[in-house]
Amino acid sequence: MSNDSATDNFDTMTDTPILIAGAGAIGSILGGMLHDAGHDVTLLGRRAHMDAIARHGLKISGLLGDRTVNGMKLADDQARLAGRFDLILCAVKSYDTESIADALADRLTGDGLIVSMQNGLGNIESLSERFGRRRVLGARVIFGAEMPSPGAAHVTVFAQPVAIGPAPALHREDAPALADRARAIAAMLDAAGVPTVGVEDIMPVLWAKLLYNVALNPLGALLQQNYGALAADPDVRPIMDRAIDEAFAVARALGVALPFSNADEYRKLFYEQLIPPTVSHRPTMLHDLHVRGRTDIGALNGRIVELADRLGLDAETNRMLTRLVRAAERVTQKRENR
Repeated sequence: MSNDSATDNFDTMTDTPILIAGAGAIGSILGGMLHDAGHDVTLLGRRAHMDAIARHGLKISGLLGDRTVNGMKLADDQARLAGRFDLILCAVKSYDTESIADALADRLTGDGLIVSMQNGLGNIESLSERFGRRRVLGARVIFGAEMPSPGAAHVTVFAQPVAIGPAPALHREDAPALADRARAIAAMLDAAGVPTVGVEDIMPVLWAKLLYNVALNPLGALLQQNYGALAADPDVRPIMDRAIDEAFAVARALGVALPFSNADEYRKLFYEQLIPPTVSHRPTMLHDLHVRGRTDIGALNGRIVELADRLGLDAETNRMLTRLVRAAERVTQKRENR
């Protein structure tokens, strides 16, 4: 289908097959809300979660309302997927981006779109290498969710609307058309009850979230503390400040159009407006670190280190946090292998 017909299709979408690739907490909520609004949704996720949904439906609770969603198509392996999809929402962990892209390469229709709904940087680039730049969008997802049990997903915090858009630096001449299609997908999600907006350039939005995550995620995971406790600790706060400074310097060197004149302006927003609504929230990295023994640190602080090294900038605080989280991952892995 052409870009125009794709946009029109996303406006109604009830007959358009949608795949949620990585139906954890975030992916399940997105898929469940879309299906409940009348869309054709398939969830691809872990077997225990899929089995529970098959038996009792998907139970969604929290800030987007309470509901039980039945009738979705379910798969616990990409080999069990049926047909191709016009829209794939990719919600796997960043370290699984390349493998899921390879697995789903033939599952996206010729003019379909895949949207990275993931944390960190590098995911859009990885998906573009496999699917082509014209078929990839990025998204900033800044609501928090957890899975209290298989078959259930609970929205714990909703800081800002989901944002979807292209990365003009990557998409070049395709960016305007992709921005139109991003707005159509955003309207579809918004109508389904997930506040969402379309943006012309997703990169500044992703970087703004990254500034937040590099400060809070590793320290929250390592210290097992919520965001409010981290911000209030006199020894932790300077570490967060420095992690933000380094990330901001990298963004500035790359020419990212951040909506802040300097790091001090961002930190004022960070402590006075962003932390308070999420004061009792803990990062998903905490669960990933102590339960899975693997985190997305490489796409967050680790990505800052890679970019800083390439640019000749200092990133020693982000390097330290990356090394500490990776060491903690190995501790968990050794414990599980005993």
